[in-house]
Amino acid sequence: MQLRFTEEELMREHDYAAPQVVAGHRIHGGFDAAGNYLCPRTALRQQAIDNWAQALLQRGGQLFEADASLLSGVRTPNTAQQKLLLLEGLGQTFWNSLTITGVIEARGRFLVQAPIPDYQSAVEEDISEMALGHLHRGLMKAHGLDEGGEPERGIGGHDVMWFALRDLAFGETDYPEPVIPANITRPESSEPMPQIGRPHARILAFLMNLLMIEFRAEIGFAATEALLRDPELFSTRQAEAEQAADVVQRIRLDEEVHVTSLRVMLGEARDLHFKTGDGGHVLGAELIDPFWQSLVNWATVEQPQLLADRNREMLSARILEHAEGERILRQFDALADAA
Repeated sequence: MQLRFTEEELMREHDYAAPQVVAGHRIHGGFDAAGNYLCPRTALRQQAIDNWAQALLQRGGQLFEADASLLSGVRTPNTAQQKLLLLEGLGQTFWNSLTITGVIEARGRFLVQAPIPDYQSAVEEDISEMALGHLHRGLMKAHGLDEGGEPERGIGGHDVMWFALRDLAFGETDYPEPVIPANITRPESSEPMPQIGRPHARILAFLMNLLMIEFRAEIGFAATEALLRDPELFSTRQAEAEQAADVVQRIRLDEEVHVTSLRVMLGEARDLHFKTGDGGHVLGAELIDPFWQSLVNWATVEQPQLLADRNREMLSARILEHAEGERILRQFDALADAA
């Protein structure tokens, strides 16, 4: 079972029968002869991730825990509320969400150039045959290219996919550009995991934040696909909306690669012994688990309520500008998630 891969191998593309083109945009990935979508840079990367996961299990470890409990928390607007707004001609909220997602995805391209430390110097065990040992050898670079594409080659990533599917569903609009959140990771009040070196601790914290974002993004991705496929919506552009939903499905397949990769890396890290500043060592689980539990509470309890309250205030003002705003707002509130 191959466990060591070069950067070229982790970046290798499939021999596509046809490229992915959406609304005139060349997008990453492509299709096999049967028309099945093939995720970008997974000719060997997917096998590498599967092999590292198998090796982790054989050593008695496990993939880092991430299950449906991470999808909890109130959401405003939820799918039913978003559908109501679309039916009432208030599509700007959905258009904004697609636009914001595209802009945030584009930021992921920083991983292509980000200084990723070699974790071998930070741990006692040999990690040359682990995913964590390939973090700086193309694994994060491939992730970043998936998100932000290769604009120098005219190939879009998830960023362009979101903009393209938005335009398929909505066509030309005169909506103003939405305000983009400056940061969607949890703000840290102190340096994470101070027992170990700062660069390695910060990347571990980043990987956990990234896993949380990628995993919870599935809520919005699934809702978006469902809305685009809803026969009651986009009545004048149903074929385009259906095509847009197909694009969302491809993004979801790409993100499965990311989530599994992150779960493998963090699962490996829990079982490793990290060198401490005083010459000793600490088990990775003792570093990772407390940080993760705090992050889970923030992402599933604290942040969702803050966002729901903020969005409800903003959306109520937008709804009340409608000629039947008071009626729509009553319906909107009746569809709210239970706090």
